[in-house]
Amino acid sequence: MKAILIANPKGGSGKTTLSVNIAGFLANQGKHVALLDLDRQKSATLWVNARSSELPEITTLESKKGEGYLMDRLVIDTPAGLHGKNLAHAMKLARKIIVPISPSLFDLHASRDFLQTLSKEARRCQIGVVGMRMSARTHAAAALENFLAGLDLPVLAYLRETQIYVNAAFEGRSLFDLPPHLAARELEQWEFMLDWLEKG
Repeated sequence: MKAILIANPKGGSGKTTLSVNIAGFLANQGKHVALLDLDRQKSATLWVNARSSELPEITTLESKKGEGYLMDRLVIDTPAGLHGKNLAHAMKLARKIIVPISPSLFDLHASRDFLQTLSKEARRCQIGVVGMRMSARTHAAAALENFLAGLDLPVLAYLRETQIYVNAAFEGRSLFDLPPHLAARELEQWEFMLDWLEKG
């Protein structure tokens, strides 16, 4: 089972939004997908529980639903403050690590040590960064790219702030469960990241 770790020690960075939408993409590709929700708030678990049985199935590791077949992909939604042994354990499970970062001075600096630790320790993992609630070709995007210049980490996507994620989540849906014409602009923003997820 290939695992994708979504992590940032800063709360409110967009980890759960990324986790559920990545899980939704993989399920819509016909993969058997599980979500491991390590966050105390259990938002990803609530999202899975809200999914209609008519949508591509996603299970949680805590549930018995879907037991009896092997999972192709595991998406790990992590809590704020992940560090030390818990981070090391989560990294051992993962083949790919995605770090969502919000467009503020405080979020960039809070993420610096974490990204440096990942760059040193995650030798067998691929690591990428996603700019959350920001658009490309903005001051925030330029600041993020400048911040990452010395770390040799790719920016996988810039995901603009929009209510489409919020509205879809109320129904246990991801961007990839929506009719394409409703999410065309957002789907374009995901293209490079999805290609990166599927390679290797």
